[in-house]
Amino acid sequence: MSTEIRTDRLILRPVRPEDAGNITDLVNDPRIYRMVARIPAHQNVGQTLAWITSHDQGRKANLKHPFAITQHGELIGVTSGQREETSLPFNIGYWLSPNKWGKGFMTEATDALISWLKQQGEKAFVSGYLQDNPASGRVLEKLDFMRADRSRVFCMGRGEIVDHVDMARIG
Repeated sequence: MSTEIRTDRLILRPVRPEDAGNITDLVNDPRIYRMVARIPAHQNVGQTLAWITSHDQGRKANLKHPFAITQHGELIGVTSGQREETSLPFNIGYWLSPNKWGKGFMTEATDALISWLKQQGEKAFVSGYLQDNPASGRVLEKLDFMRADRSRVFCMGRGEIVDHVDMARIG
């Protein structure tokens, strides 16, 4: 079910095992792992590969759709939709290489992912951001997500519980 998605400036494609080294290098930047709840500090290639190898089964079950965001063939980030069961909305997550911040790439890529999921029949989405990462909140607002609640989540990269803004989107 996962295919290549093209935008004006980007190509989104399934994450592949050969991406493990590049992804590991990128997510080991504290500007990334401190702002994404599920990325540990000092992630190693083995951990990245374990994450990547879980994708095929998740795609087949329509539970996981992670896409590498590429620009001119270079992997610059990841955007994904995942959920625990098919009756639930997809939880949208993402991260982007800091040298690409502020150029609209994340909004463009994640909008393309959501459009692709909608073409598959999905109608509702959830997401959120760590409260001290307002730039991520702005991306979600541009994508028509609305604030739904606040919660506290464990951030693996920080090793602590942090404030989280929960957001949702219908359609």
